[in-house]
Amino acid sequence: MQKLNTTLVYILSIIGIICCCAYGLGTISAIVAIIIATQELKKYNANPEEYSNGSAMKSARIFAIVSLFISFIGVAFIVWLIINPCEFFDWYIGMFENNPNIPAETMEQLYEAAENAGCR
Repeated sequence: MQKLNTTLVYILSIIGIICCCAYGLGTISAIVAIIIATQELKKYNANPEEYSNGSAMKSARIFAIVSLFISFIGVAFIVWLIINPCEFFDWYIGMFENNPNIPAETMEQLYEAAENAGCR
């Protein structure tokens, strides 16, 4: 019995999750994983008696779909960040403003970055 290449699909899916906020690289990796998984499942469905790990490939494809979804969330966050930089700075500064463990120099850098972006 032959085995389907689930390892490649899992590796590409993991890369997709790791690179979810890397400007779309995770999305590309996840899409490639889904395409490979779909092709492998077509081979399995044509001759299920030839392959021993069809259910493993189905699981790998589901993992690739989850990876794609997580990557879409990362891309959506980056698009939101580009469209609304002031809201991001307000949110980010708000997280640290009342924290006594954050040095004043760090807060000044955040305020300066917000000013440079035209937000304060």
